[in-house]
Amino acid sequence: MDRVIIFDTTLRDGEQSAGAALNIDEKLEIARQLERLRIDVIEAGFPITSPGDSEAVRRIAKEVREPTICALAHANKDAVDAAWQAVKEAQHPRIHVFLSSSEIHMAHQLKKSKEQVLEAARSNVARAKGYLDDVEFSPMDATRTDPAFLYQIIEATIAAGATTVNIPDTVGYTIPKEFCALIEGIFKNVPNIKKAVVSVHCHNDLGLAVANSLAVLDCGVRQIECTINGIGERAGNASLEEIVMALRTRRDLLTYTTNVDTTQIHRTSRLVSDLTGMSVQPNKAIVGANAFRHESGIHQDGMLKERTTYEIMDPRDIGLTGTTLTLGKLSGRHAFKARLEELGYTLSDEEFTRAFADFKELADKKKEISDRDIEALIAEEMRTFSETYHLEHVQVSCGDHLVPTASVRLIGPGGQLLADAALGTGPVDAVYKAINRLVGVPNNLTEFSVKSVTAGIDAMGEVTIRIESGGRTYTGRGAATDIIVASAKAYMNALNRLLSAMQKA
Repeated sequence: MDRVIIFDTTLRDGEQSAGAALNIDEKLEIARQLERLRIDVIEAGFPITSPGDSEAVRRIAKEVREPTICALAHANKDAVDAAWQAVKEAQHPRIHVFLSSSEIHMAHQLKKSKEQVLEAARSNVARAKGYLDDVEFSPMDATRTDPAFLYQIIEATIAAGATTVNIPDTVGYTIPKEFCALIEGIFKNVPNIKKAVVSVHCHNDLGLAVANSLAVLDCGVRQIECTINGIGERAGNASLEEIVMALRTRRDLLTYTTNVDTTQIHRTSRLVSDLTGMSVQPNKAIVGANAFRHESGIHQDGMLKERTTYEIMDPRDIGLTGTTLTLGKLSGRHAFKARLEELGYTLSDEEFTRAFADFKELADKKKEISDRDIEALIAEEMRTFSETYHLEHVQVSCGDHLVPTASVRLIGPGGQLLADAALGTGPVDAVYKAINRLVGVPNNLTEFSVKSVTAGIDAMGEVTIRIESGGRTYTGRGAATDIIVASAKAYMNALNRLLSAMQKA
């Protein structure tokens, strides 16, 4: 088989990124977009960890029908049972059982012998198999595991019913040559290995996750686990878009195919970035803002003569138009809707009505509205979809001879109208103090950044902030042509995430 199964774990491992917590509706929205991207397997979550995660997996399993929907479980009967309850309504359900296998994990984390680990792995894979046919097993920290024990645990779990065995580089420790040798050893020393698909899950602590994932395809690996934008625990996971586009671009050496619709990559990257609050760095491969920009005069000259002189990929292949269509205040509903569809957005009638009203308001402030303005506007619309408190009004007065003062009006639970004012060291500080007095949730602002969405004096500004409360970090984003308003929206977005987490707890 020359097709590589793409296993996306954005909603599970990706959500483990610090400050990237998603609510149920946000997870479902991303899952639907992953379905449009034609992902083979979506790891939707870890049901045993919380009722909220269990419900998110259940809703995704029920509503997202084309991909395999996978739930993660410890090698523990309660976790396996919870995983089954969450995915049992899926069209194509899978349970993914994992258990540490390295000496360092067994000694210090599990405090179990090899025999106990082997039995726990075997028995819980068998328990999962009793519920469904599609079972995956991962010996966690496999790249630091004694190879002889690794062969033993893989053979036992395949015999117990595992149809996929995943080899995780859990701490991003291995390098391509070493990883290839490990995979080759598995194929040579596990007698029943051909009864299962061999998968890999690589972390990026040494910046080698994509390289390691691609290197082992020639050794027989046929599933790669990855995330959108490479997000995940610590330094992240192998980047889905880099893996897929490497396979597409270097077909001369990598003779493998995927089922992915690459034209949905850019849209998916933006959605995940917006909902997690994790910005994509400009120089990020494939989806970074600079990935298809050319500054050098020599490069620009080559591009004008022949695009392929300095571009190895066509930006249209990942869903970029290559050109920017501008809309203005005279544009109607049909033109706006057509542009949304071209950009990959599908809105309900209610969402479209609100978005069009926001578009018209923005058009009164800007002469021309670009694709990036529209993307920022839709992202702002999605951020206000499920709020505990909504920012109704903000007004500030400030200057070099004035004490910065802000008045704020919020719509609270049940439609309650709340208003207050505060003084601050600057206009943003005054706004945040007024909001804090109304919401009354203790928190510390740990990060504040501003960037321009587009060029020009009338550009939309996008503010990203992080707040900390109870030892957890919450990210918020807001966009507006007025940077103070954008700052207020970002703070409300972060506070609503915090309040949602408190309600779940």
